[in-house]
Amino acid sequence: MPELPEVETVRRTLKELIVGKKIIGVTVGWPKMIKKPEQVEQFTDALVDETIIDVHRRGKFLIIETSHYSLVSHLRMEGKYGVYEEKEELLPHTHVIFHFDDDTSLRYRDVRKFGTMHLYTIGQEYLDKPLSELGPEPFSKEFHFNYLFEKLQKTERAIKAVLLDQTIVVGLGNIYVDEVLFKAGIDPERKSKTITLQETEKLTREIVSTLTIAVEAGGSTIRSYINSQGKVGTYQNQLFVYGRKDEACRVCGSPIYKKVTAGRGTHYCANCQS
Repeated sequence: MPELPEVETVRRTLKELIVGKKIIGVTVGWPKMIKKPEQVEQFTDALVDETIIDVHRRGKFLIIETSHYSLVSHLRMEGKYGVYEEKEELLPHTHVIFHFDDDTSLRYRDVRKFGTMHLYTIGQEYLDKPLSELGPEPFSKEFHFNYLFEKLQKTERAIKAVLLDQTIVVGLGNIYVDEVLFKAGIDPERKSKTITLQETEKLTREIVSTLTIAVEAGGSTIRSYINSQGKVGTYQNQLFVYGRKDEACRVCGSPIYKKVTAGRGTHYCANCQS
C-alpha cells in the first residue's frame, strides 16, 4: 500500500498535471469505488463543469479540490492515477475517468478494485469519515515527542501496532514503521507503555527524518507502485530492514529476521533493536 511518501509524490505530480483543467464528464466503470454520494450519478453529475483548483494530501489520502468540491481518494493497495490523451487506448483495470476539455483525461487504475472515492462540498471533507478520524501529520507542529509519549503511555499494545494506527499519527505503513523502529533501536513488539521519554524523542525524530528523506526520493518502489507519471521511487535502495530477510544488517552484520507483529510481516534486527 502506498504510504505517505508515495502519496505525497503522487500529489506533487498530479498538481503539475491537472490543476486548471476543466472536467466535462466522468466515467465510472466500477461503481463500488464511489462511497459518497451513494448514487454514482450524483458523483458524476456534480463534477461536470468543475475546474481543478489544487491537489492536497491528508495522511495516505489524496484530496483533489475543484471549484466547489473536494474529492477524497484512497489508493489502497494498488491504485494509480495517470494523465492521458483522450485518444490513447485504455489500459486494463481502468475504473474511473475524469474527462477534461483539452482532450486529456485523468484515469484511475486499480487491479484489486480496493480504492475508494468520497465527494464532499469544500470544507465538509474534514468533518466526516474517513478524514475526521485521522491523527496529526508527522510534519505538523501537533506531532511532537510529548504528544507521542502521552499516547504510548496509555496503551500496552506493541509499538508497531500504535505507529500503524492512523488515529495516532498518519501516513506510516508497514515499510516505514519497520524502518523507523530500526533506526530508533526499538523492538517492534515492545509494549508501548515501556518506551521511555528519551526513546520517544528519538523515535519522533526518526519518523520525521525517514519520511522527509523518502519524500525527496519519490517514495519506495515496492511491488507494483509507481507515481502518477509512471516514474519509480528510489527510497527502496536505502532500506535498512524492510524486505531484507536473511540479509546482513547494514549496521552490525547480524541477519535480518521477519516475524508477524500486529498482523503484519515485520522486519527487524534482533541485535540492534531491543
